[in-house]
Amino acid sequence: MDLSFIDPSFLVTIIKPEDGLQIMSYINSTREPIATIMPTRSRTRHKLAPSIPSFSSRGPYFLTISLLKPDIVAPGVNILASWMIGDLNAAPEGKPPPLVNIESGTSMACPHVSGIAARLKCENLSWSPATIRSAIMTTAVQMTNTGTHITTETGDKATPYDFGAGQVTIFGSSSPGLVYETNYMDYLNFLCYFGFTTDQVRKISNRIPEGFACPEQSSKEDISNINYPSISIWNFNGEESRRVIRTVTNVASRLVGEANTVYTVSIDAPKGLLVRVIPRRLHFRKIGDKLSYKVIFSSTTSTLKEDSFGSITWSNGIYRVHSPFVVTSKADDIED
Repeated sequence: MDLSFIDPSFLVTIIKPEDGLQIMSYINSTREPIATIMPTRSRTRHKLAPSIPSFSSRGPYFLTISLLKPDIVAPGVNILASWMIGDLNAAPEGKPPPLVNIESGTSMACPHVSGIAARLKCENLSWSPATIRSAIMTTAVQMTNTGTHITTETGDKATPYDFGAGQVTIFGSSSPGLVYETNYMDYLNFLCYFGFTTDQVRKISNRIPEGFACPEQSSKEDISNINYPSISIWNFNGEESRRVIRTVTNVASRLVGEANTVYTVSIDAPKGLLVRVIPRRLHFRKIGDKLSYKVIFSSTTSTLKEDSFGSITWSNGIYRVHSPFVVTSKADDIED
């Protein structure tokens, strides 16, 4: 794998650990080990993209696995962009500072998402940051430019722990159809579910509604019920079903006459996991309508994988609203 972004003048090859063990075994088996560099092959059409690089920040979330990490991925490898004026460190000795540079990392992915978010805000002045996040996440893509599933840097099939909802799209997020609006009460309840008391939440926020109190018997498992565009269920042993509720808002464009529309759900669930959505159809009658649905996770086998991934997608034939989910048997071992 070409990691020339580390140093544009130095090419490195990354191999899998098991291949490395075989190579070391061969090296130790002979006094004169021989390696052969085969002729390269030119890819005449296009390079497989996207692929998740080794340095990408992956899940699960260290704070709580009740929220899926990451939300999204964006281009961040070998990005050509304008550069700081007068930065001599980016120029060869004796050369003037460059006006542009090639860099990789989250710092390069962030501007892509920031630009999309800024455009969405200009187009929809009433949208909150959570609404914009939902539009970006539910319209992301999970396939490469060749029609195959997104992979990691090793060529293995990537999971939502690698790419979240998928890679951002420039224009798709402008027409999400439905959005998940995470509101102020969701964030307050998150603090409650995470273990903060009502008094502690009041000290954190100066906008507490009058009469607010943390729900009784709050637990980290309740975080999964926050109205988020993705779903993460932890400590799932399969003995009991787990349920979450999501609410979506119709933001379809009036230009295509989609104020009155019906969405139907499709479910992609891994083997051994039964996922039911109630109801399976949502009938919106006007822009701004809010409807809720319930997702029930059950096990169909006595042997559960540590992590199981899938998705729930709502579609009305025009819009496709995609939400990934992860169900894990892991416990949230972050101390209270």
